[in-house]
Amino acid sequence: MRAEIETLVQDIEQSVGLLRRHLDWDASRAKLDELNHIAEDPTLWDDPERAQKVMRERTSLEDAMSGVVRIEADLKDNLELIELGEMEDDQGVVADAEAALRALKDEAARRQLESLISGEADGFDTFLEVHPGAGGTESQDWAEMLLRMYTRWAERRGFKIDVIDHQNGEQAGIKSATLQIKGHNAYGWLKTEAGVHRLVRISPFDSNARRQTSFASIDVYPVIDDSIKIDINEADVRVDTMRSGGAGGQHVNKTESAVRLVHNPTGIMVVSQGDRSQHKNRATAWDMLRAKLYEAELKRREAEAAADQAAKTDIGWGHQIRSYVLQPYQLVKDLRTGHTSTSPQDVLDGDLDGFMEATLAQRAYGGAPEGVEDVD
Repeated sequence: MRAEIETLVQDIEQSVGLLRRHLDWDASRAKLDELNHIAEDPTLWDDPERAQKVMRERTSLEDAMSGVVRIEADLKDNLELIELGEMEDDQGVVADAEAALRALKDEAARRQLESLISGEADGFDTFLEVHPGAGGTESQDWAEMLLRMYTRWAERRGFKIDVIDHQNGEQAGIKSATLQIKGHNAYGWLKTEAGVHRLVRISPFDSNARRQTSFASIDVYPVIDDSIKIDINEADVRVDTMRSGGAGGQHVNKTESAVRLVHNPTGIMVVSQGDRSQHKNRATAWDMLRAKLYEAELKRREAEAAADQAAKTDIGWGHQIRSYVLQPYQLVKDLRTGHTSTSPQDVLDGDLDGFMEATLAQRAYGGAPEGVEDVD
């Protein structure tokens, strides 16, 4: 068997092994048996909301497991065809089976990636907030660069982007911004980006052209639908109205259309000023608050919640998840996974999939990369 075919087989087997590990095969099989038993209960549809949840979970799990079984069977069948073709010196059979293996490798890789985006809220739309760290204009400019980066990433995927909040900096950049990004698995992808991002470059605002380090933080939380019930005691929420600080003309500046909600028990705050209507901004703000409280609950369920929250306590040294170096050399490096790019401009133009996939894989399969050091 040629080395190329052996490599294909190894890649497929590795993807299948990771899929089985991620699914926790025996536990998933027991869970599917349980869901099948529940689905056969004629009283299930007395509660349509529960029934739909059960059926969605069963379909998803059944598809994932049957996909693994079929890939394993197709791999075996095509290896037998290659062996038969080589025995009979039939290169046509060998070539067809080899082409089938390549397609199988692509499918296994696709299913492996899809398995990483399988959390409770991963399929939802998402809110994304950008906040500059200390440093005034430098950090505010960096925050605007990050805002542009995520906008470009979303546009590449054909996602819809709504600006919920946008506060301009005094000289350049932004004081804060919030986007609502709508698309399949938007939260599942973008949750990997939450944390502090560090930029190293020659400052465009320094007449002496000195190298400057800037920080900005990204916060990501899902847009929850009506199937997720989050109870909030309105007495626990402070409601402030204010004049919008973003673009919008005289009407926005003259009326108190912006709405800020502060959840007193947790200190969670949200601001909505994307619409000229205070009523619409108020509704959006309540949706954002429910989403943030839901995301906080999700984090409490995850083993890595403590590390995630610690990364948000300080937008500065020691807490960053990724460094972007523009001078004296070109490098973007994720400090969690070790994934790198030597083309920062491509990354800042929205080429983020490699970083997201690496983080999803680390979360799913565990293990910290060896030899990952900070970049200066």
